[in-house]
Amino acid sequence: MSLPTVAGLLTPLVEVDDRGVYFEDSFTSWREHLRHGAAIAAALRARMDPARPPHIGVLAQNTPFFSAVLVAAGLTGLVPVGLNPVRRGAALRRDITHADCQVVLADSASAVALGEIDDLRVPVIDADSPEWAAEVAGHTGTPVRPYAADPADLFMLIYTSGTSGDPKAVKCSHGKVAIAGVTMAERFSLGQSDVCYVSMPLFHSNAVLVGWAVALAAQASLALRRKFSASQFLPDVRRYGATYANYVGKPLSYILATPERPDDADNPLRAVYGNEGAPADLERFARRFNTVVMDGFGSTEGGIAIARTPDTPPAALGPLPDGVQIVDVDTGEPCPPGVVGELVNVAGPGRFEGYYNDPQAEAERMRGGVYHSGDLAYRDEQGYVYFAGRLGDWMRVDGENLGAAPIERVLLRHPDIIEVAVYGIPAPDVGDQVMAAVVLTEGARFDAEAFRAFLADQPDLGPKQWPSYVRVATSLPRTETFKVIKRHLQAEGIDCADPVHPIPRP
Repeated sequence: MSLPTVAGLLTPLVEVDDRGVYFEDSFTSWREHLRHGAAIAAALRARMDPARPPHIGVLAQNTPFFSAVLVAAGLTGLVPVGLNPVRRGAALRRDITHADCQVVLADSASAVALGEIDDLRVPVIDADSPEWAAEVAGHTGTPVRPYAADPADLFMLIYTSGTSGDPKAVKCSHGKVAIAGVTMAERFSLGQSDVCYVSMPLFHSNAVLVGWAVALAAQASLALRRKFSASQFLPDVRRYGATYANYVGKPLSYILATPERPDDADNPLRAVYGNEGAPADLERFARRFNTVVMDGFGSTEGGIAIARTPDTPPAALGPLPDGVQIVDVDTGEPCPPGVVGELVNVAGPGRFEGYYNDPQAEAERMRGGVYHSGDLAYRDEQGYVYFAGRLGDWMRVDGENLGAAPIERVLLRHPDIIEVAVYGIPAPDVGDQVMAAVVLTEGARFDAEAFRAFLADQPDLGPKQWPSYVRVATSLPRTETFKVIKRHLQAEGIDCADPVHPIPRP
């Protein structure tokens, strides 16, 4: 059986008029949406050098335009490069040039990020301008014939979040994107009567692989929101009849923080899928909105995926898959139950297809012939895996290696804490001290002594895991995909604008 491709997923939609793309007050049938994508592809091809990689930077919110560029890629082999609007100046210029973009398509809402680049030698197209509209209109009538894509053909370059350094451009093939869409459509029995709601940013893998591609694979409709809004999530679900939604990071928490209403469960949503949701939030969200919530573990690279099973404990990611091990960071030997190590795929690269223009990072990821995730975890006696943070979050306290995630899970039990980030800061002598930045519920005050008593009551928190300092913040620095940028917090340490409370260890 041949692997699916994005081109293959688009083919059944070429003549479809009764399903399509919902956006704000508009609806565009798949037939018209694909025609628009074909015209965009023709307009771009006319501008581009065929001897160079056909890479197009896309700096845009979640609009039908962004989706149409993805359609253009699926139909013709152009390669969109998702650009993060939070990146600015030299950092954004670096992303554009690193990916060999021939042009950058930017909508007016996102173009401000380009205004801070003085020496960008890549043409920028104002995607909202009448000039571009006329240019695309000149190619109206371009035949909509998806090309014979190979599953290994490059579909898109998607940058990693860059929480611990410069983001890397991950290669995402037609097969990788299409398989994700087909898998989700089959897992949740989605079909032509469904509507997939996508409010996560389309420059990121979560929205493309388990949002946009799911709508194609199910031959369903797609509902787009410019930017995620907690308060508008349920109104949008009802407005568009959305039956499926995706998330990454904190959105479930933000939606749950909106005022409860007696009719919250009265909605069409059947399934929600995402990554990095807090275990308590998954259960609360499913109960409050009467839907199925499934949280998986994976990354943009795709080297390791862990899926929850019905009997997975609430805080666990799922059972350790075949071919995946948790190994000692120094020796590479498998860790016994309860010991934190790095998740590695000893069977090979998994769905990791490499980084564009970064052979050193690619070699480091695959050193020793195994895929190194950079994620820390441990397993229990039954083989269930628990996330312990990123390798960059690794803290060395009194000669012991600690992961941040287990400490964060404990601190989130505190009734007044709604967000937390744990990270290491230099100890006065050697190694690290544990520091936590917390966001409190509205109206709550931080009491250091009461907090110390709370820590003492937690049976699974060792003395070395106690935060030496707690920073009480109004918000945590996050990426566009809701990941906490811990390096900013680490750089400030205890010398920051927020109140910092020392917490003496026992």
